[in-house]
Amino acid sequence: MSASRQSSFEVRVPASTANMGAGFDCLGLALEMYLSVRATLLVKSEGRTLARSRGVRGTSELPSDPDQNLIFRAMRHTAEREGFALPRVRIAVQNEIPVAGGLGSSAAATVAGIALGFAVTGRAISKDATLQYAAEMEGHPDNVAAALLGGLVVTFTRSDGTVAAVRKHWPKVIRVIVVTPSIKLETKKSRAVLPQTVSRADAVYNLQRSALFVAALEDRRYDLLWDAMQDRLHQTARQALIPGLADVLALPRMPGLLGVALSGAGPSVVALATGRYDEIGKVIARCFERHDLEPTVRQLEAAQEGLTSTQKYVSQK
Repeated sequence: MSASRQSSFEVRVPASTANMGAGFDCLGLALEMYLSVRATLLVKSEGRTLARSRGVRGTSELPSDPDQNLIFRAMRHTAEREGFALPRVRIAVQNEIPVAGGLGSSAAATVAGIALGFAVTGRAISKDATLQYAAEMEGHPDNVAAALLGGLVVTFTRSDGTVAAVRKHWPKVIRVIVVTPSIKLETKKSRAVLPQTVSRADAVYNLQRSALFVAALEDRRYDLLWDAMQDRLHQTARQALIPGLADVLALPRMPGLLGVALSGAGPSVVALATGRYDEIGKVIARCFERHDLEPTVRQLEAAQEGLTSTQKYVSQK
């Protein structure tokens, strides 16, 4: 029996945190926690498109049905936008990113699926197209841009719906402490509580601080990050959905802590720190424990690299 070469394509995409306090829907930071996906082309006629997943708590909820699986849906979205037909594939998922935790799990899955949509049809992965298609699916570009490009990203959406992102250097001296309470919060629900309009004073408040955030990092004025991460657009409205969040946001300054904010739509919170990481993590965790929520504390580095991809060949008899 002759052997054939079966192609598989692997992508790895980092988690991300967004908003960084004041930078609502425009700032994102990639984190060293990953979603890895392998798509294998099916060469046998009886092969059936499906998915299997394994990893940390929450990944069991990634559905195997292609119509429900976000990675498959992103692959199909790419095919529709590019005008090509997808081959039948099987995907295997290894996930470290908690689902519905405010750490870009859906953004990572979307970026992975779009990249694989290009790869399995023999096309080069276009980062510009991947950013655009992912933003179309997610509804906002900050998490997907961070997952795609790595580092800190500043994103915006033009009036015609196209998006762009600028990648900025993230200082290695600043680590990210992520504290995730034991609740899940879908982005759709978290966005639903936001006000439809804001006052000019609140808009100016956030504009000043989101600009300050980038400027403070650029000039290594890390002492200004505490002020730069203050917010009036989204965090207060979301406190009712996340018991303990108000306590976290009211924490006073302490040695090593540069600032604290809700991670994306929540429920995770992020703290930027240059030291005393264990102590800071415990202080934040106690805010949730007082509300009978069991938190998970992670100490993470910023992921300086975003999406990576490889192709492999396996001999099949």
